Formats: sequence, C-alpha cells, structure tokens
Amino acid sequence: MPDRADTTVLIDLATEVGSLAPVPWAVSRLRAELDAKGVAARIGTNGEESGDVAVVRVELGDVPAPAETFAIERGAVTLIRAAEPRGLAYGLTELADRVRCATDPVAAIRSAESPLRGPAVAVRGVLRSFSSDVLDRPWLRDRDFWTSYLDELAVQRINRLHLALGMQYNYSHDDDVRDNYLCFAYPFLLEVPGWEGVGVTGLSASERAANLAALRFASDAAKRRGLHFQLGLWNHAVRPELVDSPNLRYPIHGLADDQVAAYSAAALRQLLRECPSIDGVTFRVHYEGGVPEAGRAEFWRTVLSGLRGVGRALDVDLHSKGVDQEVLDAARATGARVSVSAKYWAEHQGLPYHQASVRPLEKARPDNGDGLRGITQNERRFTRYGYGDFLRQDRDFDLLFRVWPGSQRFLLWADPEIFAGYGRMSTIGGARGTELCEPLTFRGRKDTAGQAPRDLYVDPELELGTSDWRKYAYEYRLWGRLMFDPDADRQTWLRYLRAQFGEAAEDVENALSVAGKVLPLVTVTQSLSASNNFFWPEVLTDMPIARGVKSATYDFDLSAPGTWGGVSPFDPTLFESADDYASGLLTGRPSGRYTPEQVASWLERFASVADAALGRARHRVGDPAAPEFRRIEVDVTVAALLARFFAGKVRAGIGYSLYRQTEDPQHLRDGLGHYRAGRQALAEIVTTTRGVYASELAFGDRPSEQGHWSDRLAQVDDDVDEFARELDEAIAAAKPVRATVQPGDADPRPVVTCDPPAEFVPGKPLVVRAEAAGEVALTLQVRHLNQAEEYLSIPMVPAGDRRFTAEIPADYTDTAYPLEFFLVARSAAGRDAWIVPGLDGTLANQPYYVVLGQRV
Repeated sequence: MPDRADTTVLIDLATEVGSLAPVPWAVSRLRAELDAKGVAARIGTNGEESGDVAVVRVELGDVPAPAETFAIERGAVTLIRAAEPRGLAYGLTELADRVRCATDPVAAIRSAESPLRGPAVAVRGVLRSFSSDVLDRPWLRDRDFWTSYLDELAVQRINRLHLALGMQYNYSHDDDVRDNYLCFAYPFLLEVPGWEGVGVTGLSASERAANLAALRFASDAAKRRGLHFQLGLWNHAVRPELVDSPNLRYPIHGLADDQVAAYSAAALRQLLRECPSIDGVTFRVHYEGGVPEAGRAEFWRTVLSGLRGVGRALDVDLHSKGVDQEVLDAARATGARVSVSAKYWAEHQGLPYHQASVRPLEKARPDNGDGLRGITQNERRFTRYGYGDFLRQDRDFDLLFRVWPGSQRFLLWADPEIFAGYGRMSTIGGARGTELCEPLTFRGRKDTAGQAPRDLYVDPELELGTSDWRKYAYEYRLWGRLMFDPDADRQTWLRYLRAQFGEAAEDVENALSVAGKVLPLVTVTQSLSASNNFFWPEVLTDMPIARGVKSATYDFDLSAPGTWGGVSPFDPTLFESADDYASGLLTGRPSGRYTPEQVASWLERFASVADAALGRARHRVGDPAAPEFRRIEVDVTVAALLARFFAGKVRAGIGYSLYRQTEDPQHLRDGLGHYRAGRQALAEIVTTTRGVYASELAFGDRPSEQGHWSDRLAQVDDDVDEFARELDEAIAAAKPVRATVQPGDADPRPVVTCDPPAEFVPGKPLVVRAEAAGEVALTLQVRHLNQAEEYLSIPMVPAGDRRFTAEIPADYTDTAYPLEFFLVARSAAGRDAWIVPGLDGTLANQPYYVVLGQRV
C-alpha cells in the first residue's frame, strides 16, 4: 500500500468529454479500482496539480487512426488520447486494469504508457446463449451478474455481446421439445398491440415483464460500457408440439400458422422500441429455425420488415447456413446494415486459420426436392461449416465468423498464441471479425440441466454460482485484447497472472498455453462429425478402430468407407487420414499433407510441456489449494491426459491402417501398445476429475452430449479388447505379409520460400515466384477464396539460380474473389513432401497465402 501522502489521483477531463458514453463508466471503473487499493480519486482540472498527486489527463482530439484507437503517454501527467469516446474508455480501463493488478497503484499510473494503437479486428464478440430455463433464468434476471460480467468484457476490449435466444432446439427436426423458454421469444417478453390474444400458457404477466426488464437492463448496461448489444432470435417455430412434443413446457397460444410472420414483424418492431439499446438482431434463417426453406423468402421479408420504422440504425445478421440471394435481398430491403455470420471450423473450436478446404461431404449436391431443408442440404451445402462463397470483394454485406462450442465446453482454453492467431486471421478477405461462443454454451440444452450446477463442479470450494464466468476471466482477457492487438505486450496478461499466482505466473501461462493447443488440433484432425451434437472431443464418444467397423454415432456424417482410418479431417487439403498416410508410407510417395504421425507427436509434446509447467507452478504458487489454482490445475491435467489419449488412439489407427494394407501383424502389435497407453491416460482423467466435476456432463439429450469420461473409458476398453483379439487372430492365421513399408529415412528438406504478390489485377496473368535452397520440385495449389471450389494445380517451372515460377492464367484471375494459394514441395528423391508456408510451431499461423484483387 502506498504512503498516505501519495494516495490521490486526479482525473482531468473536460465536462463535455466526461459525459460521452462510455467515458463515465470507464472513469467509474478507474475510481473503483483505486478505491479498492485505498487510493482516493477525484475529477478536476490540471490547475490542481502538485507533487503528491498523480494526474490522468483525458483528451478527445484528432487522432489519425480507426475508431477505438487510443494512446497513453507518460510524462508529468499520464495522458490518454483518442479520437472518439470508446478509445478514451479503453485508455481509462487500461489504467484501471493496471491498478487492479499492481501492488503500488499510483506508481502503475505514473509509469503507464501505450503506443497509439487501433484495433486489428473491428468486431470482437462473445455469444452468450440462454439454453436452459433452470440454469439460465437466474443469471438473466440478476443485475449484479450483468454488472460484473459486462464490466469484465468491456475492460478486456470485447466490443460486442450477442445474447442468443432459442438455440436450445433445432425446431425443424427435434422431437419431444420440452424446455422452450424464450425459444419463440416475443410472447415471453411482451404483449403486442393488435395481437393481445397471443401468449404463453403458464407464463404470468409479471414474469413476462420481468423478462423484458432483464433484457432492457442488459442492453442498456452494455451500451453504457460501449458494447454493441446483438439480440439473437434463433427460432421462429411456434408449435413444435405438432411435430411430436406432448411434453412442451410453455405452449404458445392465440397464433395460427399463417399469422406467424406478421405477428413476428409487429413483435420485433415493438421489442426494439421497448429496448432502445439493442443495436442489432441475428436470425437463423435456414430450416433448423423452424421455417421450411421452400418459399421462405416471403416469410423472412415479412419478419424483417419489423426492423423498419424503429427510429435508429440497426444491424441485421444472418447465420450463414443456407443463406442465398433471396434471403440477402430480404435483409437488404430493411435498410439495416447486413452481415452474414459464418462458422469458423464447423461447430467446433479449431486452430485459428480457416480451412483450406471443407470436407467432400460439404460440397454442393443436386436439388432433391426437399421443401424443408433442400437449399441448405443441397445446392448451398458448402455454407454450413465455413465461409463458403461469401468472400467476394464486391459484396455489399459484411462477413463475421462465429467460433462454435463443440470442442471445448467447460475446460479452460487459454493459449495466447492461438488467440493472437484469431486476431490476425478473423479478417480474411475483408471480414469484420469473430464472436466466440463462450464457455458453458449449451449447458443444460434440451432440458438436460439435471441436478448439477451450471459450472459442473460438485466440489463446493470450486463452484461459482451465477458468477461461473469468473473461471474464464483469463480467457476473456486473451480473446478481447489479442483480437484488438495480436502483437500485444505479453505483460497485458502476465500482470493478471502475477496478481493471481505470484511467482508461479509464467508457469501457469505456459501450462495453459500448451494445454490450449490440444483440443483445437484434435478438432481439426480427428474430425468425426461437423456437428457438435455428436463429436465432442473434450468428452469423446469413442469410435472403434478394430475390425474396421462403422460407428452408429458418426456414420451419418462420414464419407465411405466410414471407418476410423478413412475419417476425413475438417481440412483434408492440409491434413490426411490414417489410411492415406499408410498408403503414402507403403508407396514411398507421401502426399505432403500433415500426417497422423505428426499430429500424435505434437500431442505428446504438448502433454509433456504442460505437465512440466504445471509441476513448476504447483511448487511455486503460494497456495496450491486455492480454488483459482485448483481449477487451472485440474483442467490443464485433463488437457494433457487428453493429448496422451488421442496420441495413443491416433497411433493405434496408423497401426491398424498399415495392418489392413499389409497383413503384417506387427503393425497391429505396435498399434495395440499405443492404444493401451492412451487408454491409461483416459483412466487417469476419470481419477483426476472424481469429486471435482459432476458425473453427468450434460449439454444436450443425445448420449454423445452427456455422460462422463468414466463411461467413455468403458467404450475404449471394448475396442482395445477387440483390437487385441484381432491381433491374436492375425498371429494365428500366419498369413504372408502382403506389403511392407518402404525402407529409408525421409529426404532432407531444403528451405523453400515464397514472396507472395501484394495484389493481382483481375483478368491478367499472375506470376508466383519461389526459391529453394536445394533440389526440389514445386507445385502451386491455387483456388479462389471460395470453399465451394476445388484447387487448380500448376507445376512450378525452374527459372535458374534455384528460382521457380508459376503463372496463374488470366481467365482464372478474372474473378471478384481473392486468391488463396500454397506450394507443395517434393524432395528430389520423392521420399518427402511438405506444404509451404505450412504451419509453424505455434500452430497459430496462416499456412497459405491470400492475395486480394486490385480494385479499379
């Protein structure tokens, strides 16, 4: 604590500046943090300066940079400069954060400086879903929750909150809908003039009013903090009980099917008037929102007309799945700013680069006449799990990304390198940014709340109640600050960790960082289903390897042959399956893609580094029994064990694929050893989490969305046993070996570099140049930045002095799309191949080049 003589901070700002939102809130945050440290703060003018007063001067002026840009300058006074109020707020809350983490808060203010910096990503969002009436009503109506939660988001420079209503069911094909609270949201929130007969059976007028008051409070509180408040209305189905839902908890009455669109338009307009701080609305416009796709354009034209006449500018965001020109035209007709929001890595959290290609299953199909879902499932199928064909440079709508919650739902996920990667790659092709489906999204979905608390801890010392978001404060910090500035000073998160864990801070950082790479890598490479309802690598429903069987859980979402060895990674252009890897080994002609062997090696390294860092942290932290440290310790331990489990499973799959192609039982023997090691890691997860996490980890009503690692262990045991029996049978059969792996080590890899062109001129040839420090053959792989297309393969021609060139023809550059390309390098002997530029050791870079077309 500083001496009393030095415990005053003067915040010097003009009255007109101090009244501009979100500056008053930011000033209150700085004053609150100073007060918590015993330091008085007052508003005044620089005429009151003296030696024992630290002065913070706030100036709104001409700063030649994008919105939100700010600088903190160190001198006789600490000067915050920005061109608009949100930038000033970021400067003030930067000081507040330094005070919060400092032992000497006045010294922290006097020494603070930050170069003029603007946001790398315009939209840095978080999606919070209402998924359970039991678990989510408490926080929805809790003003203390909203106050502290929104404070944290805004301090970490997250600038958009999407409150999503109606995501707990996909109404078009979910049977037995029960918990439909706020799914068709309007009648849960207000009575619409002219539609007084529409209501919710069992919902009182006072409860409806409380819901509206909660929404108004949350949106108003977001605006005071400078957050864009986006309301998600993900369902427009009124009567799911007509599908097969006799147990519907909140039936909606007084509305005929042919009245839904007109009522929705009137209700939407009324809701936006009642909540003037709502800045935009997100709609799910494909069939899962309850509206058949045949003839849907007229329905959505009517609903979206409710955005007109509200008296303010609004954003309308269309979830991209199945979006076509007719729906885009309906949105444009409202006069609102139109965005399309695409999934980043299907329904999962993957690595920060965007898929170089989508799986073959996601390619367009002929129309099959399905009036319910034909557009999404067929001709626009490639829009389901990536950016599709939405990145034309001449588009008249914005593109956003959404990181879906399929991979990691409750374990901590906090790698600065990966979050910085999202900051660098969320703007691909001119996209505006990304929103993250936050931890615990879909908890209790489809009426599965059960008895476990929302945060899933059964250890009372670890439970956080409606403040469960506090467990993920470090994650929010990395997300917001590294999206704002991917090159942010490491101290921006280390100071937080030092305040929490003292001398163990860097070890905690390293443990969380490497643990945070595990499941993104698993997601991208062991891609059993694009749907989060089935593939949940955090608590994996096992897919057998032995006997080459198909899986009842995953078969619907896998290409032939539907076996473990043939599973396509989410990015089949950069990663290969076990079967393909085995073929490359046997022919001595590798594909150049990243192999399952490399993936397993990465996972084993991550586990070792995480364990070592966590061990050091446990030794250095002041109180290893403190809840804040224990939550991290458990989650990092589980991540490291998951890395070992998946490494063992991947290596077992390699052995099995080699056995199937050679009939050499030695490959089965090797694979079984790895499988048993992976199984042991899974067993250790069961032991580690016993008495910590609930025995029922429910995020939906399918077996693959529920359960615990203990029942997954039984699944793995069955497959390991079957694997062993197949080995015994292979040994007994004593069949001659059909093929062998080609002998010899991989060839040396010469350094290959490529300096991508700054831009291209549409309709003119584009020359790509590369250099290689050794004997190598190079092939250029190029396509438009359009996931509906295939790659064009162009051999590169030697041009002397180890240089190579390839020409992309004029008819291919005659496009409104940017170009994406990479090189495949092959050693002279052909025994090794690799991708250029490829992934670096962080797994957080962009492994290909993107070149924009020159605008005329």
